[in-house]
Amino acid sequence: MYLRPRFWLLRGISSVLIKPHNPLSARLHIEGCCPELTEGESKLLMNDVRMKLQAIVGASKSWSEHLKSAKDRASLNSLLVESQESLPYRYMKDSYLEAYLPLGSQPLLREKYLNVHNLVRFGRILEDLDSFGVLISYTHAKTDSPRSPFSIVTALVDEIDLVKNIILPDCDLKFSGHVTWVGKSSMEVQMHVSQYQNGTFNPVLQATFVMVARDPSNKSAALINPLKPEGPEEENLFRQGDLNKAKRATLKETSLLKTTPNEDEQKIIHKMFLETLDLKTVSFRSRILPTNSMWMEDAKLKSLEICHPQERNIFNKIFGGFLMRKAFELAWANACVFGGSRPYPVAVDDILFQKPVEIGSLLYLSSQVCYTKGNYIQVRVHSAVVDPISQEHNTTNIFYFTFGSENKVMQVFPKSYGESMLYLDGKRHFKARLNND
Repeated sequence: MYLRPRFWLLRGISSVLIKPHNPLSARLHIEGCCPELTEGESKLLMNDVRMKLQAIVGASKSWSEHLKSAKDRASLNSLLVESQESLPYRYMKDSYLEAYLPLGSQPLLREKYLNVHNLVRFGRILEDLDSFGVLISYTHAKTDSPRSPFSIVTALVDEIDLVKNIILPDCDLKFSGHVTWVGKSSMEVQMHVSQYQNGTFNPVLQATFVMVARDPSNKSAALINPLKPEGPEEENLFRQGDLNKAKRATLKETSLLKTTPNEDEQKIIHKMFLETLDLKTVSFRSRILPTNSMWMEDAKLKSLEICHPQERNIFNKIFGGFLMRKAFELAWANACVFGGSRPYPVAVDDILFQKPVEIGSLLYLSSQVCYTKGNYIQVRVHSAVVDPISQEHNTTNIFYFTFGSENKVMQVFPKSYGESMLYLDGKRHFKARLNND
């Protein structure tokens, strides 16, 4: 569901207006240029979102100052409250923001976002969504203090559903969104991205992120302002947030890491096992692939990233958007090799940030094609950090990406029981996003 007109009209919030850095010229590609930008109106630009976040928390501007910045933030603990009832209610309109990515109006910006096919890199959009969602959350939890006592981070990407297969590189993008649900220290943020073309903004994607507020040292939960919905539409959005929370709890309890597959799933795995048996040998160990198929063990792709300070967030951990971009690009490459053609993103699902990634860590990313159907490829990416000194390994994230392919793709077959669980897990996520049996 896209934001109704009443939210789209909330553009005049003076506290979020930032003047563009560069003058905009009438010589630019008019069809993709939003008039509100080319006419010189003050708008929040995506390039300025990170700087605004740095100002809100008083983050260090250089890596060499990060320890002093962390010590200074510890003094803000006194601004936190012990009871949520002592905080004033906020309304959905209070956190509503719009930010523009002027790919049409500022051509020099495009190169950072271009891929080899002259389209927008979706991984860059994931980075921008992460930063924008954090800014929306800080707008909801705004305080009278010059620096916010909250450390707000992304806990979960619940879902990202794409309306368009491609994002054009020479048309302005608009990001919009607001907080739609609040618990005690967590909040759900719904965002939309649309692209300006032929005189109007057309929807590109809808995203739902779950953010959490923590104390200035980012060690324990912090209470935030409750949310008060106004009218039936906002009540429905808030109610959906409650349902999303309950759904996530149910999925956690029914995870294949905790429970056995259901009866239908067991039948699927046994049927696939029988399809790969070599009946000539009368042996359970002799396996052969059916035509137009691939073993799951052969549908993997891995990479390693060194976590440099350049990729840090405002709390001096590795930026979550960077992790999402790297995971997506690895998943895309795997889907490309597997499908034999250029894939396009369809959905992103259930990205859980289990543990922050420290500066200096070695980040191992492992992608696996875990389910396929028709023209669709489901890819799971597991990320883990390794401390080069202690050699300790820790899982930080699990990512799920659904891609579409230009051609019908091969079916993947599991060999081991563990791969069978990965297959069923991928099937569950695919079905949840595409409502497809």
